Amino acid sequence: FTAVAAVSLGAEIGQPAPDFQLTDITGVAQSVAQYRGRIVVLEWVNPGCPVVQRHYDTGNMQKTQRAAAAAGAVWLCINSGGPGAQGDLNNDAAAAWLKRRESAVQAYCRDSDGKVGRLYGAKATPHLYVIDAAGRLAYMGAIDDRPNAWDAAATAGAKNYVLAAIASLQAGQPVAKPATQAYGCAVKYAR
Repeated sequence: FTAVAAVSLGAEIGQPAPDFQLTDITGVAQSVAQYRGRIVVLEWVNPGCPVVQRHYDTGNMQKTQRAAAAAGAVWLCINSGGPGAQGDLNNDAAAAWLKRRESAVQAYCRDSDGKVGRLYGAKATPHLYVIDAAGRLAYMGAIDDRPNAWDAAATAGAKNYVLAAIASLQAGQPVAKPATQAYGCAVKYAR
């Protein structure tokens, strides 16, 4: 896995989040625009990535998803892995993975051509983006400040950047740390 800079080509903090149209694994259309008025979290995911697995194995990602949902946020997983790449699951396998992991996401979308991932400049899995209720990008980067933590105890003590961003938005405050360095596996874009 690699550490990845938070600099993004298409998504800029404080600017309107790039909109997209993807069909999720249940056949429902998903976009940022349809959730205007609510906080939206985008999680770039690769079920085969050891760092993603660590966050799901420890329950850290699901805990974050549930806390975001309790705050009224919408959580969308996006897999931008190209066909046959590590973690490229078909719809049924992705649904089974989400169920097995007891995930609490609104939707899981496959972005096999990588257009949405490139639009956001997603570099790592997991790479997270928080969009405010007005549709502006408020945070992008890592889930937390523990890139080297591999057990539940170390992960539990981490500063969760996603939940901090959501709390700031709910309080009407600017996000204190709007961009961090995402860490994990490189997104496996199709060539």
